[in-house]
Amino acid sequence: MSKEIPLQQLKIKENRILLLNNMDIYSVRDLVLHFPYRYEIIEATPLIDNEKVIIEGVLVDEPKLFYKGRLSRLTFSILYQGETYRVTIFNRHFLKKNMHNGMTLTVIGKYSQKNHSITASDVKLKPLNELSGVTPVYSLKEGITQKSFQGYVKKALAFYHNHIQDQVPISLMVKHHLIHKELALNLIHFPSNKKDIIEALRYLKYEEFLRFQLTMQYIKLSRKENIGIKKEFDHQLLNDFIKKLPFKLTEDQVKTTKEILTDLQKETVMYRFVQGDVGSGKTVVGAIGLYANYLSGYQGALMAPTEILANQHYQSLIKLFVDTNVEIALLTGHLSNAKKQDIYDRLQSGKIDIVVGTHALFQEKVNYNKLGLVITDEQHRFGVKQRKALKEKGKQVDFMVMSATPIPRTLAISLYGDMDVSTIKTMPAGRKPVITKVIKSSSMRPILKDLKNYLASGGQCYVVCPLVSESEALNSRDATSIYQAMKSYFQGHYEVGLLHGQMDDETKDEIMARFKENQIQILVSTTVIEVGVDVSNANWMVIYNAERFGLSQIHQLRGRIGRGSQQGYCFLLTNSSLSDALKRLEFLESCNDGFEVSYYDLKMRGPGDVLGDQQSGLPVFLVADIFEDANILEISRNDAIELLHSKSNDPAYLRLIKEIEEQLTVNNKYID
Repeated sequence: MSKEIPLQQLKIKENRILLLNNMDIYSVRDLVLHFPYRYEIIEATPLIDNEKVIIEGVLVDEPKLFYKGRLSRLTFSILYQGETYRVTIFNRHFLKKNMHNGMTLTVIGKYSQKNHSITASDVKLKPLNELSGVTPVYSLKEGITQKSFQGYVKKALAFYHNHIQDQVPISLMVKHHLIHKELALNLIHFPSNKKDIIEALRYLKYEEFLRFQLTMQYIKLSRKENIGIKKEFDHQLLNDFIKKLPFKLTEDQVKTTKEILTDLQKETVMYRFVQGDVGSGKTVVGAIGLYANYLSGYQGALMAPTEILANQHYQSLIKLFVDTNVEIALLTGHLSNAKKQDIYDRLQSGKIDIVVGTHALFQEKVNYNKLGLVITDEQHRFGVKQRKALKEKGKQVDFMVMSATPIPRTLAISLYGDMDVSTIKTMPAGRKPVITKVIKSSSMRPILKDLKNYLASGGQCYVVCPLVSESEALNSRDATSIYQAMKSYFQGHYEVGLLHGQMDDETKDEIMARFKENQIQILVSTTVIEVGVDVSNANWMVIYNAERFGLSQIHQLRGRIGRGSQQGYCFLLTNSSLSDALKRLEFLESCNDGFEVSYYDLKMRGPGDVLGDQQSGLPVFLVADIFEDANILEISRNDAIELLHSKSNDPAYLRLIKEIEEQLTVNNKYID
C-alpha cells in the first residue's frame, strides 16, 4: 500500500477530507489503517442477573408510552422461552408506532432477576438472525458518522484490491496458520462474526511485532558488525577495588558486573541496558565498569538527566574512588565559564579520567582525549540524538544505559531488543521496604499528630504535590500554597522549604543542600525530587492527590526515603471516589517490588506513560498489545532472529528488510 495516494483519489468531498485530516488521515493508506477500537456483537446471551443480555422475544401486549417533560419511557412485555419479561426503554418513543402484538423483536439491555425485567439500551424490531452480527465502532471526530466512515474504508479497500502484499514470509504464514494481509484488512473492517475478528487480529498483531523485532534485531546485528576496541585491564587491581567497597555486592550485582566486564573485553562495541529497582545498586555496577575502563587507559562519562542527580552520582563516585588515582570531574550547565574551560582543557589533555554531568557532556566545545565508555542514567529521559551525540565524542565507544523503571526481563529483551539486557532484582542487605499507606483525605489532618511526633524525634519529611501553583483547570493541591500553609503552621518550630522545576538550578541545588544538612526539616516539592540527593535522615513522605501520579512514579518517589537504617513511611493522600484509582493506590500498600509495580502500571496506563515517549523510528503498535499479546511478541522475536540469520530470499522478507533499511537511513538514529 502506497503511503502517498491522496484521499481525493477516492472521490471524497473536500469538506469530508478536511474532517478526516483532523483525525490524522491524509492518505488512502491512513484510511485502511484506522482500525475499529471495538465491536458491537449482536448474538444471543443467557439471562444472568445484573449483566448485559441480548435476547429474541415475541411482543405479547400493547406498548405503553409515558412522558415526563421532554423525557419518555416505553414499556412492554415479551415472551422468551415460555416466560414473560417486562421491558423498559427510555427516549425511544418513536418505536411504538412500528410495534404490534405477536411480532418478533430483539432486546439489548440489563437483566434484573428480582423484577423479572430488562432495562433496555436498544430494541431492534427484527429477529436476531436478520441483524448484522458484528458492527465495528471507530474513534471519529464530530461531523463523520460511523456509517459514512465505513463507506470511505470500503472505497479504500476496493481501490487497493489485489495490490496489498503480505509483509510476513510465506514460511511463517504457513507455520502460524495466518491468513493473507488483504483478507485480514477486509475482515478487521467488515467482519461477519467473532472468528473473522480473531483471524484478522492474529495476522495484524504478528506482522506488527515481526516488523518491530526485525528492526531491533537488524540494529543489534549491524552493531555487532561494528568492530570495537578490546579493553585489557589488570584484573587484580579491579578485584582489589571491588573488595574495598563499603558493602558486599548482591548476587545480581555480581552477575551484571561480569556481563559488563565481558562486554568490555570483546572486540565488538558494548550496548548494554541495565535495569534495576530504586536503590538496587546500579551506580556501583556502573562504577566498576568505569574503573575497568580507566585501567585499560580510557576515559569514562556518566550522563544524568538533572544537575541534582549528576551531583549525586559525582559525590558517590568520589567516595567509591577515594583510595585510587582516578581523577573525577563534574560538568554541568551552571558552572562559570572559567570552570567549564578548565574542565574542557583537562578532558582534552586526558587529565580527567571520569566526567559526570548532564547534557553539558556532549556540547560542541567538549572534546575528550580518549573516551572509551559512556553510561547514561534514566535513559528514557534523553532523546536518541543526545545519547548518540555523547557517544560520538569518541571512537568505538562502549555504551551502557541504566534505568530505575524496571520491567520483566522477557519484556525488556523484546522492547530493548537492540541491546543486551542485565537485570538487578536483589536489594542490598539491610534495606527495609517502605511502609505505604493510602489516606482517603485531601489534607494531612489524619496523620498530622504522627507527623509532629516524627519531626520531634529529629526526622525530616518530604511533601510532594502534583502542581507548582494553583490551577483552575485541575482540582489538585499545589506545592506553593501547601508550602505557605505549612510554613505558617510550623513557624518557630521547624523550617519548611519549597522546591520545584521552575526554579533555576542554583536555587534547587541550594535548597537540596540545606535539606541534606537538616537546615530544612520539611521539604514541599513537586516530582523534581523523583531522582535526587539521598537524605538518610528523611524517612517520611506525604504525597498529595496521589491518584494523579503513575504507580511507577510514586515508587520512584518513595525510593527517596528509607535509604538508611531507619524505617521509611509513605502516605498517599487522595479524595478520589473512583474505585479504579483507589485500587491502583492500594496495590502499592502491599507491593514494594519495582518490577511488579512497573508491570502493573504498564498494564493499567500503557508503555508510553511509563517508559517515556516512543523513540522516533520505532514501529507504532496499532493493534498489538505488549501485555495481552506477550506470547506473540516473544514468538515474533525468535522468528526475527532466525530470519536474519537464515538470510531468506522470501519476497515479503526482502521487502520488509528494504523498508527497515530505508527507515533507519532516513532517521539515522540507530546504526552508529
